[in-house]
Amino acid sequence: MSKTPPVTVATTSTLPAPHTLPASEILSILDSSPNGLSHADAASRLQQYGRNALPEAEPPGMATVFLHQFTSPLIYVLVAAALVSLVIREWSDAGFICAVLLLNAIIGTVQEFSAQRAATALQQLVTTCSRVLRAGDTHECNAEELVPGDIVLLESGERVPADMRLLSCHDLEVDESLLTGESVAVFKSVDGMPATDSPLGDRFNMAFAGTLVSRGRARGIVTGTALDTELGHIASVVLGKSPAKAPLLVRMERFTRRVAILIGVAALLMAMVALSRGMPLNEIFLLAVALAVSAIPEGLPVALTVALAIGMRRMARRHVIVRRLLAVEALGSCTVIATDKTGTLTVNQLTARRLVFPGQESLEITGKSLEPEGRFLTPQGAPQPAEEAMLDRLCHAAVLANEGSLAQRDHGWVSHGDAVDVALLVMAHKAGVTQAEAVSAMPEIATIPFESERLFSASLNEKEGKEVASVKGALERLLPMCSTMATAYGEVALAPTVIEDQALALAARGYRVMAIAAGSIRLGPGEMFSEEHLGGLTFIGLVGLIDPLRPEAKAAVTACRAAGIRVAMLTGDHPATAFSIARELELVSSLDEVIAGTDLRQAADRAEQDRLIGQARVFARVEPQQKLQIVQSLQRNGHFVAVSGDGANDAPALRAAQVGVAMGRSGTDVARETADLIITDDNFASIVAGVEEGRIAYANVRKVIFLLISTGAAELVLFTLALLTALPLPLLAVQLLWLNLVTNGIQDVALAFEPGEGEELRHRPRPPKESIFNRLMIERVILSALVIGSIAFVVFQSLLERGFSLDEARNGTLMLMVLFENIHVFNSRSESLSTFRHNPLRNPLLLFGTLAAQLIHIAAMYTPWISDVLHIQPISPQHWLELLGFALSVLVVMELHKALRRWLTTRNGSASAAA
Repeated sequence: MSKTPPVTVATTSTLPAPHTLPASEILSILDSSPNGLSHADAASRLQQYGRNALPEAEPPGMATVFLHQFTSPLIYVLVAAALVSLVIREWSDAGFICAVLLLNAIIGTVQEFSAQRAATALQQLVTTCSRVLRAGDTHECNAEELVPGDIVLLESGERVPADMRLLSCHDLEVDESLLTGESVAVFKSVDGMPATDSPLGDRFNMAFAGTLVSRGRARGIVTGTALDTELGHIASVVLGKSPAKAPLLVRMERFTRRVAILIGVAALLMAMVALSRGMPLNEIFLLAVALAVSAIPEGLPVALTVALAIGMRRMARRHVIVRRLLAVEALGSCTVIATDKTGTLTVNQLTARRLVFPGQESLEITGKSLEPEGRFLTPQGAPQPAEEAMLDRLCHAAVLANEGSLAQRDHGWVSHGDAVDVALLVMAHKAGVTQAEAVSAMPEIATIPFESERLFSASLNEKEGKEVASVKGALERLLPMCSTMATAYGEVALAPTVIEDQALALAARGYRVMAIAAGSIRLGPGEMFSEEHLGGLTFIGLVGLIDPLRPEAKAAVTACRAAGIRVAMLTGDHPATAFSIARELELVSSLDEVIAGTDLRQAADRAEQDRLIGQARVFARVEPQQKLQIVQSLQRNGHFVAVSGDGANDAPALRAAQVGVAMGRSGTDVARETADLIITDDNFASIVAGVEEGRIAYANVRKVIFLLISTGAAELVLFTLALLTALPLPLLAVQLLWLNLVTNGIQDVALAFEPGEGEELRHRPRPPKESIFNRLMIERVILSALVIGSIAFVVFQSLLERGFSLDEARNGTLMLMVLFENIHVFNSRSESLSTFRHNPLRNPLLLFGTLAAQLIHIAAMYTPWISDVLHIQPISPQHWLELLGFALSVLVVMELHKALRRWLTTRNGSASAAA
């Protein structure tokens, strides 16, 4: 018995552009029919094509995350120091270094897993169900089970589950903002054929995965699933690509390379000096280990991890989830925030904002988008009685010729229908006109529903025995229907030019213009209400609709400007709309600062493109790939770039930026998976909060680095002076480890908990190429190191001259260094503010940690086995007070340095103001 050969089905990746093919040819290519696939065929294709879901990145295992903690260059240097200690059998030194390496790895592993869990909890995948035809019957199935050739039914409010060629549609509008950035829904039709190279927004016979049906019904055949959809193409761009290095990582790598070189050179020089003086090789190795221990900031990895982890938790309290630890500081380092408009700066809800009556000044409509509370304001204030009468008439017409609904439920206001219809219902409600009351007073006789070909909708209602038509729609369709227009003085002859000029003025400001008209008509016996009856109407007014700004967006942009951060707006909207929003945000003052996507495409070369991008603040009609080009251009010009967005079209730019910020509520899975930070409340102002917390985190990192490097440099000064004067080593390697990892280790971690100083958003971002060790840091490190190291050497030398044994002199010197660090940690709390202006109780961990460090060292003196390992012993209270007096010298010197810098800053500021 012969077997039936299997049916050959074209793969969707090789399917010709479906928007250019007739529906019948698509059905033939995909071996489907208007009744859909059979159940057996659907199951077979599911095995062939796989599930209709985008691939998810496999999270790294705990072992991988743990091993990743050992990839820092600073860790390599510490490992080398531990190996040297093992070679010369300094087991205690090696043990201390290994302990800090292990502690750092554990903290980093715990924090990264904590961040991953928070992000995973946020990205809750909701199962999407689709209605599909199988063997002629309608079934509801999981959208992931859809296959090419399936016939899917769509209706208002549903998310399109896959790319599909529309077979039939009725009054269909689709919100494609997640793909194109265009906030206005796109009309769909099966009549005609788009051009082969038409952009996504112009492919009117296609519905794309991830977009939302805002109005109407449709039937379509699935042409692409998973990665073979337009959404999947965007996702594939970012899959497997490495993100840009965070600014802190770049700075730390540069810093640790310099530290390693400095240590190598210093160790070599000192070894040569020691050899020339006949020091045994064993002692030279011991000297090298001591030098490495004193110069390498062993506590820095732990303190750095803790500082970033604290910043992560503080950000979480301010609605920012951190997916990658280094992104905490990265946001604070950014010099440019490139943000999507739709859903990020705006609420992604069309709202009536302006109302214009013929020949009059416009009225402003206040209030939030979906909350029907607000006022109508003229330039002179509240509307006059004549204007109120016109407003009432316009609102009645707007709600009667309306197919939407607006109702209040227990959890708030809910709406259904086209965005324009809902916006007009909200507007009317603000004027005290509700749809239910209007229909009750004027019962509906017939309607003409809105169609994209018709560009208007109309309602015929009965009022006092007369038939009244209410019409809303495009101005060019309504003007021919009207013979008069409403004014404050009554109805007058229509003046089309006046109304057209008013409409153009609204459009120039970025508004979508809707015209409203009404009037009495007469139907003959048995006649059906149709477009032919719409004549001799009265033109009432124009409504300007726009996707409004989020209430907090302008203040957030202003705060960014005050913080020296450039904000650039990227959108798929028309340049006029983008300019209107940007001007309201005070991002731009002229159209010259708005660049369209076509301008970027026409740029002659990369240099010309960089010039255009460098002078622009708003980018309109940009495509996903152009957003990526904009980010890369800004990076070429030396900027650290943060990108915020919520749509799939933002994903490539989110990945390329130093830090990507996705919206948690409205954002797509693609955007959230790509981003480094997720804003849980979709509030642009939270980005500013993240900037502030990022700057606080970086400032705390600098404070920790200053403390560790200055104390390490002080130990180098101490050792150098001892070597130059042929004195014995002032401290043993194990004592240096105790000093740096135990006493100093408590304080540097506590310093990472410092709260903000309050000036974080009043300073410009650091220059992208600025080293952690800027001029101020170098000044403070050198000054404090010379003070601490020189005084410690003088004390050590003095103790030897006064007859103290070498162990007793080292014991006193170690106690002095502990006191120096206990006091110096308070110098580290600010680079400019006086220590005495800082309330110590604002960081109780630092205060009590410092006391604990002193008490731990004192306790070690009285603990036999610890005192034996460290070669230390108790000292008298008198000797302790004497050493404390020496230690306070660093506080006095650093306070004088801060005062001098404040005076110089004030004088320079006054001179600049006078000039």
